[in-house]
Amino acid sequence: MSLTPTTQIPLGFSMHQFILPDTITNQMVSSYDVKGEKGTLVMFICNHCPFVLHVIHELVKIGYYYMNHGIGIVAISSNDVVSHPQDHPDRMKEFALSLKFPFPYLYDETQVVAKVYDAACTPDINLFDADGKCVYRGQLDGSRPGNDIPIDGKDLRSALDLVVAGKKVPEDQTPSVGCNIKWKE
Repeated sequence: MSLTPTTQIPLGFSMHQFILPDTITNQMVSSYDVKGEKGTLVMFICNHCPFVLHVIHELVKIGYYYMNHGIGIVAISSNDVVSHPQDHPDRMKEFALSLKFPFPYLYDETQVVAKVYDAACTPDINLFDADGKCVYRGQLDGSRPGNDIPIDGKDLRSALDLVVAGKKVPEDQTPSVGCNIKWKE
């Protein structure tokens, strides 16, 4: 496990377009399909990362709540399944169904989407406003495996609440940290 932070790049970049297979429905899903009326949350996660496993129940709760408040949400796994077979699309589907994901769980086999989003870790969180501009690229909260800080999603929830209200999200953000994306060789 390699502890990797979210790459800090200037906010305000446009939501990149994509079309990827949804491992839950076996349908192709585009960025247009997941875009929410008030904003869109694009998360890079995977099945095996202890940092994702630590927060996945909170991410699912956030999905159920904010998808009912105008936020579109999508999870994407870009890991190399040759080196990490537990992240294979079949296993992604099992993972998503067992946790009752309310959002699509897409597979980025070519890793192109992860590269255009400059994703570095899992979880890597990108929140876009109604105009498709990135306003948040930070952590869920301060909880990490083993640090005894309760999982409450406060950092991401605060940003989501501001986006839902049509207000500006502060640019002072703490990057997420987690396992590095497992890039193909």
